Amino acid sequence: MDALFTLFTYPWLATLTVALLLALVFYRRTLRLFGFVIVPDDSIGTVTKKFVLFGRHKELPPGRIVALYGEAGLQADTLAPGLHVGLWPWQYQVELVKFTVVPDDAIGIIEACDGLPLPDGRVLARHVDCDNFQDARAFLAAGERGLQMSVVPPGAWRVNTLLFTVRLERMTVIEPGKIGIVEARDGRPLAGGRVIGRAVACDSFQDARAFMDGGGERGPQMSVIPQGKYRVNPGLFRVTQVQVTDVPDNKVGIVTTREGASLTTGEIAGPEVPGHNLFQEPQAFVDAGGTKGLQEQVLLAGRYFINPMFATVEIIDMTEVPIASVGVVVAFVGRPGVDVTGEGFRHANMVRKGEKGVWVDVLDPGKYAINTYTHKVRVVPTANVVLNWATGKTEAHKLDANLSTITVRSADGFTFNLDVSQIIHIPRNDAPKVIARFGSMEALVTQVLEPTIGNYFRNAAQNSDVIDFLKKRSERQADAKAAIAAALKAYDVGAVETLIGDIVPPAELMKTLTDRKLAEQEKVTFTTQMEAQGVRQQLEQATALARTQAQVVDAERKVAIAEFSAQAAVKTADGAARSKKITAEADAEVTRVTGQAEAGRTLAIGEAEAEVIRQKIGSMESGNYAIVQVAQALAGAGVQLVPEVLVGGGQGAGQGGTLVDVLLAGLVKDRLARPEQPRVEAEAT
Repeated sequence: MDALFTLFTYPWLATLTVALLLALVFYRRTLRLFGFVIVPDDSIGTVTKKFVLFGRHKELPPGRIVALYGEAGLQADTLAPGLHVGLWPWQYQVELVKFTVVPDDAIGIIEACDGLPLPDGRVLARHVDCDNFQDARAFLAAGERGLQMSVVPPGAWRVNTLLFTVRLERMTVIEPGKIGIVEARDGRPLAGGRVIGRAVACDSFQDARAFMDGGGERGPQMSVIPQGKYRVNPGLFRVTQVQVTDVPDNKVGIVTTREGASLTTGEIAGPEVPGHNLFQEPQAFVDAGGTKGLQEQVLLAGRYFINPMFATVEIIDMTEVPIASVGVVVAFVGRPGVDVTGEGFRHANMVRKGEKGVWVDVLDPGKYAINTYTHKVRVVPTANVVLNWATGKTEAHKLDANLSTITVRSADGFTFNLDVSQIIHIPRNDAPKVIARFGSMEALVTQVLEPTIGNYFRNAAQNSDVIDFLKKRSERQADAKAAIAAALKAYDVGAVETLIGDIVPPAELMKTLTDRKLAEQEKVTFTTQMEAQGVRQQLEQATALARTQAQVVDAERKVAIAEFSAQAAVKTADGAARSKKITAEADAEVTRVTGQAEAGRTLAIGEAEAEVIRQKIGSMESGNYAIVQVAQALAGAGVQLVPEVLVGGGQGAGQGGTLVDVLLAGLVKDRLARPEQPRVEAEAT
């Protein structure tokens, strides 16, 4: 309170106190008024001189922007951290600028606004030793204006921002599984015919000075940047990340280069050259005499850092020779071949491995890393091969995919189809001969097997009718096997078997044969049925015989008994006969005697009656006597002698009938009076 009272009592003292307080608070500005400049520890002071009153360096030289000798304008020298004097505010403008800090994952790209002009054709300024652009005076002594090839590494730097513009760029990071492809914006022009810049030792393009001094060429670069972080100046180099080349298992890589010497006339691929680490060192490949274009050498399974601007890699399957087969190699590259077949084989040439042509040595079953553009492997089966001449039927090898059912014409004019299967075998050592002559198995089938077998059966059918062809199928098959085997032997092909499959005769002929066969089968059926009936009859007879066996035995016993009974009866009858004969003889004698007595008696009576009748007849006429006898007989029988109806005729009118007429009339009456018997009873009677 006393101090405040004192200040208010003495105003001048209060004014002085306020002035001191303001001076303490704004000491930097206060000192600046007296030509003092304090630069903090993390900053620099950039100086701009407003004017020069005397001296020979009043103005900047023409074309210069930054002063080196105290000229008015932007000053090359900066103020380091600390206290500086003599920098009067009316003559010098001092600006405090923080240090240029480049983070750990970045670089500083520098562009200078002053310096020597760039030479014609150059894009970036050459390197100058200037303590990473902290020594502006050293830079301006020889440096060039514009974008600088050198970069500022991570750290804090006292860079004069009046002379240099610093742009922060992230470091070039190449991720795992990738490589960096570099294209240079500056350097020597590529030589004539070149498409990619040669390799230069420049610390993976981090040392731009080494690149330029070493004769680096602008454009795509041979060298690549592997995985990692790099301080590459993006103003000089454009880096593009691409995947590394991975060749999977059971695959091979076919390489085509874009740089190197030209291929020799007549060649389709460059020969293998040493020392280039499987195309990962393009400069070594070129220096060793490698040629541009397709390469004979292949890449096996693995990872490769191959520059795609230098070479492209095509991934293909390994060449596989299956079991029961061999591979015949046809080489399109290599030394000129010398034929090794000798006099016994004149159809084509075969050469040894490494020479151009068909190799005499085959590849056994397995997988091979072969460049299919420079070498063709023709797979030849050494097991039995089945070929089907049947429409819609083919084997897994597909060699018979274009074969169809054979159509032939018989001697009797019928057209019919037949399926044929041919089994062939090619020995291992004869496989190169087949390929040398025909080029492939498909050509063998098309040029030899198809016409040979087809024509054989067409010719065979013309010498036979359809029925005979069907009946002699086995003979035809055996003849075909022999003939075809002889024909194929000349082509180093073995004929194992010839099989005739389905034969399809004309429909009308088949109907006739079918009807005939049905009739034959019916005949056989009927015969069988008859035989069955005969057997059945025998069975029935045997069954009946078995059933009556007891009766037969009984009958046989009865027959035996009857025979004994008959014999007894015969004996008995014989005795009885003899007895009866004696009795009959006695009775006959009695009868004879009796008959003689009766005959005498009857004769006597008859003679007496005859005498009586003679006397009666003598007393009347013979006719009247007869009538009287008839009348007596009728009367004794109860016959009516007087007719109820008088029938006339035969004599004159009014006369009565005779006795015969009377009898007839009586008979008619009885007929009319008798009731009619039923016809059925009459028929039954």
